[in-house]
Amino acid sequence: MDSIMDKLTSLLVERRNADPESSYVASLHEKGLNKILEKVGEEATEVILAAKDADQSGHRDEVIKETADLWFHTMVMLDHLDASPAEVLEELERRLGVSGLEEKASRSK
Repeated sequence: MDSIMDKLTSLLVERRNADPESSYVASLHEKGLNKILEKVGEEATEVILAAKDADQSGHRDEVIKETADLWFHTMVMLDHLDASPAEVLEELERRLGVSGLEEKASRSK
């Protein structure tokens, strides 16, 4: 069985070229990268605000929903750039077992 990431990736690829009048994903692609990036930024801000609220209230529902929105819009961005979530997962796998401090230091070289 395909993972939810695989299913969503396939769906996003399929909807990329759909009618923008009937597909939110197609409408984002039609508006271009700047609009997609605006949505990613908006969702990232909403995640931050929801996390601050969750930290104070102990209720995580909103931070989960907002994180799902962020991941979705990030996946649209990746598709727009002809990249895939699989590539991101490969990068995370490459970093697995590497100290975060060590990995960050290697980027500045």
